[in-house]
Amino acid sequence: QVQVVESGGGLVQAGGSLRLSCTASGLIFDDYVMGWFRQAPGKEREAVSCISWRGGRTLYADSVKGRFTISRDNAKNTVYLQMNSLKPEDTAMYYCAAALTEVLLGLLVPIEVNYWGQGTQVTVSS
Repeated sequence: QVQVVESGGGLVQAGGSLRLSCTASGLIFDDYVMGWFRQAPGKEREAVSCISWRGGRTLYADSVKGRFTISRDNAKNTVYLQMNSLKPEDTAMYYCAAALTEVLLGLLVPIEVNYWGQGTQVTVSS
């Protein structure tokens, strides 16, 4: 049984930092492209970042480029999202995603995702 579990969300002031973690079990972790999505109330789920199977390639949404850093540790079956210089518009539920894809052309889209985490809330106060 596959489980994808996020942690690390919380409440932070604008300009602050958070690090999200996501650990997956029940799958061969380095077979999967891993990514982070977010969804704010009343908005569609959007891709934030993703990382290739062994971490050699990372992609970011324009809105977070230069502020967020994605990384993975395949020995720990874990992917991270370091979020710096947080803004109130970063407030959302953040979801970890695992995609069993052989090709990585751009940020993941939801239809590519095989497994989702339950989400972790990030709230940035102004």
